[in-house]
Amino acid sequence: MKTLCPPILRPALSITLALIAALAAGGLCAAHASDHLDSPQVIADPRLDIGDLYAWTAANGRQLNLAMTIVGHSFSRDAEYAFHIDSARRFGAMVAGSTTGTSIVCRFGPAQQASCRLANGADNDHLQVFAGPRDDPFFNNVKGSRDAFNYAAALLRNGTPRDAAGCPQFSAVQAGELLQRWRHTAGGPAQNFLAGWTSSAIVVTVDLEAVNQGGPLLAVWADTSLHGRRIDRAGRPLTGNALLAPLEADDISDALKLKYNEATPATAAEFISHIAQSLALYDGYDGECGNQLLADTRAAPTGRYTALATLLADDRLWVNSASTTCTQLFAVELAAIRPASPHGGDCGGRALDYDAVNVYRSLLAAGANTGIDDGVHADDSAHSNTVFPFMAAPQP
Repeated sequence: MKTLCPPILRPALSITLALIAALAAGGLCAAHASDHLDSPQVIADPRLDIGDLYAWTAANGRQLNLAMTIVGHSFSRDAEYAFHIDSARRFGAMVAGSTTGTSIVCRFGPAQQASCRLANGADNDHLQVFAGPRDDPFFNNVKGSRDAFNYAAALLRNGTPRDAAGCPQFSAVQAGELLQRWRHTAGGPAQNFLAGWTSSAIVVTVDLEAVNQGGPLLAVWADTSLHGRRIDRAGRPLTGNALLAPLEADDISDALKLKYNEATPATAAEFISHIAQSLALYDGYDGECGNQLLADTRAAPTGRYTALATLLADDRLWVNSASTTCTQLFAVELAAIRPASPHGGDCGGRALDYDAVNVYRSLLAAGANTGIDDGVHADDSAHSNTVFPFMAAPQP
């Protein structure tokens, strides 16, 4: 195993996750209040809080690149940080015998040095590892997104009707105002709220032969655990934080997120109905109900969003490791849903430069890769999808 681990992490920036949450909500709040982005258990120890997960095929076609960002600025010596990789010959395979899985498990010593191993017993020479502070590659107009969400919530409180499936029937004027708010920050040009944000990162390059024994399609998710208990998990962007009772009181949303983090993709069916309710909300954002990805307008109203909710509850990043072209979030899923998709030859997954937020929400609101735009399309730092450890060094 080839390891690059700086012995000393830089001190935390003055900005904290609690501040991010407070600003995203529109103001400051008490320190003990939920941030309505993740559960209090996760927020309590930023060293266990996964920011984002990335997975894509290396340009040489021989490795899988993996990266996990951690909100805290150090790693816990008592925790395990793991990448889980299922391999299959077809998209969506989860039933017994159709996938072959392994994990890459990392622990940290007293000097913050990483020790990572392949759980399937493969030789650790298949791994190259970096662990330390990096500029976080995620970009997002948090304030614009929150402004749009608050506007939609206010319209619903003031009597905007929903159709039988729960989709808000915003007028064309209301939908236009909602999308306009999303594309701006405080009424001005859109700003990346996370510009200059430093996170800890675990970056791994693993030989494909060590992880693709079940087939070329790889389904990736990550988690952190403490004393055998899962604390946080991540797969696709936003699912765990944006689709679990976003309009409910904090105690209800927090309880769902806690259960979600303790579950796995294989045991997440209980969240399908909750996710479906949130999908109904997003479906109305463009002023048209029923045009969301996989929305079934011929089904009974209660089943309109079940297909997409089922797909999202299995919260794994799907990577076609047979492809070295990596440009499109949801490429594997879209190729399976729409055989004529122009992204059928893309590796999918999530590389560092994907405009993930806009693609994700466009699919949820309009069933297309574009259409919902928060006005931010790139990070403020230049990252690389080809030069290890990929993420830019922290900004001064």
